Amino acid sequence: MWNHDRAPRFPFTPAPHSHPETAPHPTEAQSRAPYAEALAHAADRNSLFLSTPGHGGTDEGISAGQAEFFGEHTLSLDIPPLFDGIDLGSHTPKDEALHLAAEAWGARRTWFLTNGSSQGNRMAALAIAGLGRGIVAQRSAHSSFIDGIVLAGLNPAFVSPNVDEANGIAHGVTPEALDRAIRSHTEPVTAVYLVTPSYFGAVADVEALAEVAHAAGAALIVDAAWGAHFGFHPDLPASPVTQGADIVIMSTHKLAGSLTQSAVLHLGDTELADRLEPALAQAFMMTASTSENAHLLASIDLARRALMTSGEAISESLDNIRCVRAQLEATERYHLLSGEFLGYADVVDIDPFRLPIDITATGLDGHTVRKRLAEDFDIFPEMSTATTLVALIGIGKSPDIERLIDALETLRLDTAAHAEAGTTSSLPPLPTPGRLALTPRAAYFAESELVPAAEAVGRVSVSSLAAYPPGIPNVLPGEEITVETIDFLQTVAASPSGHVRGSADAELQHFRVTKF
Repeated sequence: MWNHDRAPRFPFTPAPHSHPETAPHPTEAQSRAPYAEALAHAADRNSLFLSTPGHGGTDEGISAGQAEFFGEHTLSLDIPPLFDGIDLGSHTPKDEALHLAAEAWGARRTWFLTNGSSQGNRMAALAIAGLGRGIVAQRSAHSSFIDGIVLAGLNPAFVSPNVDEANGIAHGVTPEALDRAIRSHTEPVTAVYLVTPSYFGAVADVEALAEVAHAAGAALIVDAAWGAHFGFHPDLPASPVTQGADIVIMSTHKLAGSLTQSAVLHLGDTELADRLEPALAQAFMMTASTSENAHLLASIDLARRALMTSGEAISESLDNIRCVRAQLEATERYHLLSGEFLGYADVVDIDPFRLPIDITATGLDGHTVRKRLAEDFDIFPEMSTATTLVALIGIGKSPDIERLIDALETLRLDTAAHAEAGTTSSLPPLPTPGRLALTPRAAYFAESELVPAAEAVGRVSVSSLAAYPPGIPNVLPGEEITVETIDFLQTVAASPSGHVRGSADAELQHFRVTKF
């Protein structure tokens, strides 16, 4: 694992393949994809569908365009739920696929999600509401979990992650910070929600954080949307599922290879599992579609099989990523920030497949660089901050990183690019959140009005507003709006490629607040 002990090895250098005895040893069952196999078998039966979906699995009539675009086989695999031989009854291929997924990730039980990790976040919030209203959530929680807080009527307090102010990067939280947040809550804390790994690949100490949460009698929810591949190779960080977390949400589509919008939620094998399992089952019924997409379900099944049976391919990917990292570091201009992450008290490891690249040498802000890369070079990085570009390398992929390096050099040397030098954003410090005057649910459903920014100071926000960079929610429903927050958000909105999610207008000239 890449951790503190190996920090001096940055930049990474190629390493030999892992020994066979250190790689996962899948059972024969793990070499199968029962749901996907059953779906394919049903698609090959030449059945006559007089039911939904209306295309009937063929290219006839108005479905011709669908078949031409997607392929007729794709249509034939679009089989609705409650189908005999796939998911109808007990001990079905879908049940087997879910069991194999739980076994693969080390969970007590796993749910396949077709509404992404956003569904998992809302599921988790609804499920833990039965434990109590008091919750501590990481300040950089995804907006979908804030939605869940509103839906479940939870009373949150927040723990702020450590932030690299210079690069606009939010990391994680320390056990000490979590303990203080739990102790300072106005009511007993029954759940904790944390994010690891971060968008930039920083990994928190889940075992220590779980000890703090459980010592307080609270369930630990981990948003591991970016960590579905963790635990499937000895040189990758461990999965939070095996480190004491009670609920773990993962986007299998991000790095584990499944289709976009597919995800999983795991119930850990913890002391709280008996109580949480029925609550999660109810929450799943409330948040899932009654017409779940078979392609997404099958892609999760196939991704799990690949993770369990591709140890050599993952080893080769790790060798490749070491080479890619070495190439970037060799440029001397575009170094990786990953090594610096380990200097933060909350970071114990990194995900090697995320490449946070310092691009200040170009003389341009990261948002402009990302836009220019897409428009001029047909290169699409994952995201950017004012100083940083984040590239993502999928497991098993070997992209031409020289193409990215050459493009960055072209931008740096381009006369027009130099004319734009100095556009690197200089944002004011992150503002301290305003007082939580109402619960998010009370504010969300309150009668509201839109007021000019000058009149919003001291008023209670109805909206959740998050500035990018660095993406930490600056205003949540129920919080008082401060002068500092307005100045910060307006500065972000006016910056090149600046964006504030949830704003009433692009310039942040108005805010939606409660009427009372």
